[in-house]
Amino acid sequence: MHDDRSPSMVRLAAASLAGTAIEFYDFFVYGTAAALVLGPLFFPTVSPLAGTFAAFGTFAVGFLSRPLGSALFGPLGDRYGRRPVLVFSLLLTGVATVAVGFVPTYDSIGAAAPVLLLTLRFLQGLGLGGEWGGAVLLTAEHAPERRRGLWAGIPQIGPSVGFLLANGVMLALSATLSEADFRSWGWRVPFWAAAVLVATGLLLRAQLAESPQFRELAERGERAAAPLAEVVRGHWRLVLLTAGGLAVGYAVFYTVTTWSLAYGTERLGVDRTVMLGCVMAAVAVKGTVTPLAAHLGDRFGRRSMCLAGCAGTVLWTFPMVALLGTGRAPLMFLGFLGALLAFVSMFAVTAAYLPELYEPRVRCTGAAVGYNLGGVLGGGLTPLVATALSRGDGPPWGVAAYLTGIALLSLGCFALLPETRPADGTDRPLPRPMEAGEAAV
Repeated sequence: MHDDRSPSMVRLAAASLAGTAIEFYDFFVYGTAAALVLGPLFFPTVSPLAGTFAAFGTFAVGFLSRPLGSALFGPLGDRYGRRPVLVFSLLLTGVATVAVGFVPTYDSIGAAAPVLLLTLRFLQGLGLGGEWGGAVLLTAEHAPERRRGLWAGIPQIGPSVGFLLANGVMLALSATLSEADFRSWGWRVPFWAAAVLVATGLLLRAQLAESPQFRELAERGERAAAPLAEVVRGHWRLVLLTAGGLAVGYAVFYTVTTWSLAYGTERLGVDRTVMLGCVMAAVAVKGTVTPLAAHLGDRFGRRSMCLAGCAGTVLWTFPMVALLGTGRAPLMFLGFLGALLAFVSMFAVTAAYLPELYEPRVRCTGAAVGYNLGGVLGGGLTPLVATALSRGDGPPWGVAAYLTGIALLSLGCFALLPETRPADGTDRPLPRPMEAGEAAV
């Protein structure tokens, strides 16, 4: 096991962070484009509201394919190693993202345009579904027990970095190009830029060492013959509980980063640059505090942090919607920040928490499927549901009620899961995983 102060541990965490940031750049740039321009460009024959629904529908497809990617890449990670999964998943997501930038619009090729868009979004999600499990497992399985939460939390900064990169490019183009140029070709530039990022990520990941726990399994001949079947048969309850627990985090994040962009620009009339700036500032703060939240998970427990995040969401959803409804940048930023701080309390610790819940032989499959199934429940549906709930006049209180309901569901799921952090903070073997039908301890 590497010492937590060794340069190799630092390099490993940095490479995992860089790769995860690139993967999420690819995923987020689509979400921003869906909120801002994809509706009228690819669904021009319907009303603006229906076009937004359709664009968010293609956005949701990426979440639907993420668990499929976990089911595909997770068993490969349990059978052949965590490192190969990182390379193949990054390549798949990157190629699909670059290709989106070349898809002709509806005016050029008609109905084939949204079909191509839908197919590429599906492939994006498929690749990202394999990314998370491999990235966090390489870091978590190298890290010492007493600081596993902190080290495994480093790749969890990746989504913030990826979001800021994607939206920074969008913001710069939106601010410097005319509306006509942005809709004509400007929105494609962030997708094309993914090619450079993916090439960089592949170079970084080619140098990573395989997980020591996987090497031990391979040497002893204890790798699972059918990891997905083992997870479904022996850990189905654990998968459902982790998916339900993580659903609120996805719901909060994509309410802030995707739905609010469309709502603010289309319904409140807020300038697109102002909306992007408010969201990006809140995400930047969230990324900065991620290591602190991960460290608190080492000190106070993973489950405790998840329960606190759920409770914070319950308390903050209505204030967040009220602050968004003002249309004033400082107040909208405050609303977004409170929601994302509750979010990061949960997601900073999940990179250590989920692997600790599963035995090593099926860890890549189980953790990844649970994590990405939560994305279907909370992320894929939320922009669609929130758009439907905000159609009337006045503040969209229905969105706040929806988020509160998901937060209560997630709170109940985390309450049924066990704590995994050793009470004395010393190194020890991973806890025995919870079996189907077993109650939390």
